[in-house]
Amino acid sequence: MHARLPIVVAPAHHETATSYIARLANLHGIPFSELWRQVSRPRQPASTTMVIAADRLAAVTGIPHTRLARALIEIRHPEPDWLAFRHEPQHGCPRCTGRHPGGTVRQLFPHHRYVCTRHRIWIGPPDLTDQPYPILDQLPEIVAAQRAHLRLLNRLGPAATYDAVLTGFLICGHRWDQQPDPITDLDARHAWRIRVDALIPPGTEQTTFSTSRLFAATYPEAVKIAALVGSLHWRRQAAGDPDGQRRFAAEIGRRLGQPDYRPKVTKDSIAHWIDDDCWRPPTLPPTTYRTLPGFGNPTITKPNQHSLDRHHRSARWFARNRRGGRVILYHRHVGSVLARDWSRKMEEFVGTVEASAETRTFNDIDRQEMTLDAAVYVRPTARKSDYLDAAAKNSAGRDTFLRKLIETHPSIRTDPAIT
Repeated sequence: MHARLPIVVAPAHHETATSYIARLANLHGIPFSELWRQVSRPRQPASTTMVIAADRLAAVTGIPHTRLARALIEIRHPEPDWLAFRHEPQHGCPRCTGRHPGGTVRQLFPHHRYVCTRHRIWIGPPDLTDQPYPILDQLPEIVAAQRAHLRLLNRLGPAATYDAVLTGFLICGHRWDQQPDPITDLDARHAWRIRVDALIPPGTEQTTFSTSRLFAATYPEAVKIAALVGSLHWRRQAAGDPDGQRRFAAEIGRRLGQPDYRPKVTKDSIAHWIDDDCWRPPTLPPTTYRTLPGFGNPTITKPNQHSLDRHHRSARWFARNRRGGRVILYHRHVGSVLARDWSRKMEEFVGTVEASAETRTFNDIDRQEMTLDAAVYVRPTARKSDYLDAAAKNSAGRDTFLRKLIETHPSIRTDPAIT
């Protein structure tokens, strides 16, 4: 029997057990390791690895087991859909977590959570530095994009939405990197420049730069693209005959503020998606928090020196050219759609990035013989796709896809209402 702690502190929603126990230890002046031993038990008999024990934690905190399980993600029962959550815990909205004393609150957010809409604060993907999260009062379109993202989730489901939004970020990253100067004031790159100047003011890069803020600058357009590439109708257009491809190109160009856009055979991530991805099923997260070796252990991952050095190099590079596309492309957040299961395997990562903006319908000899005008990408015939055919036969096409995924990913559920 373990003594109950005198100060009652509730966990935050989606808080990790390590974060919660660290706060309890700080408030009571107890070494973290000592408190962890009290509320954990061996993972396996005779094992030296200790994992959180819900019954012991309830006895020590005085909070019912059921209430703890609703908040702490490691002891939730039944287990959550781990594929719907990121695999890295991160700091939450400081205003939401400010009522939870004892130190920093680390939470595991679902893939669709980028903004605290209540307090208008950017949360973003997990990032390297513990910088203050930017307030979005002057950038309401980013808050609106989060609401649009949630509507997309309800319409498409978690698997298709995850793939579509990351594909949107990937396309934005390539466009910002390859042609950083906006063509007109309607061009999305004009909006990115304005937003990034507000999020990372010129001259402050060494203190305000983060890749997460670059994702924030492109988030509204990434969600607009996601609504297109996640739609079965528009996927069928992109996978269809030349007329369908032209309709898709015109629509995505309109959403990016470039109504005369035409896909190119080379150095064009939209053409790559039309050529290689649109007719295939959505890409799933490559890993989950549940499958990590440290799951349930009393450890908090800290950035290594290599990661810190890379962050500072990126900040210096961005200070010189104010271009964020390449930093987005090299960030782990878009890794699953940058190198999909069917993507060409490259020896170096730079080759993987370049390949994600190249097409395969035309071989190298064809490209050498093309004139500039002929370099516009149009696939001559429609792609045959069992995935699109099966989805088209079902009024809820995403559910057909998800039922097939259950065979290999039992944790996936068809209910998209994940909060």
